[in-house]
Amino acid sequence: MSLAAEGVEFIDYITRRAGYENKWIVLRDAETDPSYGKLPYERSIEEHISYGVINLDKPPGPTSHEVVAWVKKLFNIDKAGHGGTLEPVSAGRPQGDRCPTGGS
Repeated sequence: MSLAAEGVEFIDYITRRAGYENKWIVLRDAETDPSYGKLPYERSIEEHISYGVINLDKPPGPTSHEVVAWVKKLFNIDKAGHGGTLEPVSAGRPQGDRCPTGGS
């Protein structure tokens, strides 16, 4: 199985677990050079923390700035941020862009 096919299979697996189903539209089929990148389950914890995205449902009360500070302290990272809205009134709606956490 190609790296791309393994990646699609992994995405389908996690979305099915969440109760969703993907419909894929393939524009062109091409092989990915396996010397570039890794599948998510092959990444180390450090790689997930340095280059990952945390999808967080902020509880009412703390500010977005406070939550970012907690994430930075919890994962011992220098750079983190947020994008989109974090207000409870928008729960269940698309949150706009998300900023990846960045390692130091």
